[in-house]
Amino acid sequence: MNIMGGKIARYFGMRFLNTVLLVFAGIFALVTLLDYIEMMRRASDIPNASAILVAKTSLYRVPQVTERILPFCILIGAMSCYLTFSRRLELVVARAAGMSAWQFISPALIVAFLLGIFATTVYNPVSAVLQERSKRFEAELFGKDPSAVRGGGPFWVSQRNDSGQAIINAKSTRDQGVTLAGVTIFTFDTAGQFKQRIESRSAVLEPGLWRLLDARVHEPRMLPVNHREFSLKTNLTQEQVRERFATPETVPFWELPLYIKIAENAGLVAAGYRLQFQKLLARPFFLAAMVLLAASVSLRFFRFGGVQKMVLSGVGAGFLLYILQKVTEDLSKAELMHPVAAAWFPVFVGGLTGFIALLYQEDG
Repeated sequence: MNIMGGKIARYFGMRFLNTVLLVFAGIFALVTLLDYIEMMRRASDIPNASAILVAKTSLYRVPQVTERILPFCILIGAMSCYLTFSRRLELVVARAAGMSAWQFISPALIVAFLLGIFATTVYNPVSAVLQERSKRFEAELFGKDPSAVRGGGPFWVSQRNDSGQAIINAKSTRDQGVTLAGVTIFTFDTAGQFKQRIESRSAVLEPGLWRLLDARVHEPRMLPVNHREFSLKTNLTQEQVRERFATPETVPFWELPLYIKIAENAGLVAAGYRLQFQKLLARPFFLAAMVLLAASVSLRFFRFGGVQKMVLSGVGAGFLLYILQKVTEDLSKAELMHPVAAAWFPVFVGGLTGFIALLYQEDG
């Protein structure tokens, strides 16, 4: 019986793994195609744009997008797998062989947990590195586009020294904020009076200064002056810039503890890095919680009907859990919730909800 139970468990586990990989591959291909079409549309106005460079730029940033939807891949894969078992009456055979729902759910839980470990320790570092390369390729592709040099970007930082204040805006960043693209800088003197506006294709942080490339300097009552290279004094360090510009999602899992330590030693807030680190630690448990949610709505036999309602219930539960995760993240970033609680609370809610639902269905 143990040998037979082991074979059935391996069968269920492998079927679940194959289904999840198939769902993930399908979503990966779809996201890649859509992103490539969007990149081709953006590059259509650029002369001599390389199709290979466009494809590499698109392909290298897709892994980070698919990393975010990995829980939904687990949810959809688990639901599809168990509904297939039910349609083929394999669940009936398993129950007739003396297996409970907990026994044929356990292989999927183990596989999901192992996938979560792999996603945290291997896939996340690779996707972070590829995301940085994608930014580099995108800067190479659109760097000479005049439309890339304008303000209104999402990244802002302010610096103040003995010569006055400067407010820096960048459209995009690379190397965790050390390299900026599409830069606009507003400078003020010590009395707060406006001095100049500087527009630059890119900026690189060096010790004691920002090195601006292809800069255009605007001063009141004067014609703009172009500079191939322009320097702006700064007292910002790389640690301070990384805290302001670098998004935690672009930092590999293995480097997050170092970034947290550097930010704390510099007297900066490390809540974003702490939240990302805790989210990655909780990922294996979050994927296992998704399996419990999927199993709680997809173990009903086909002959009882109501399959459409079960599928909608599972998708709705996953969507609500995703909203809860985003709310806790926002609360943590606003320093209204501890990063540990923000990362683990959705895992607890999802796992407990699926466990209770299964417990009610199986044991009444």
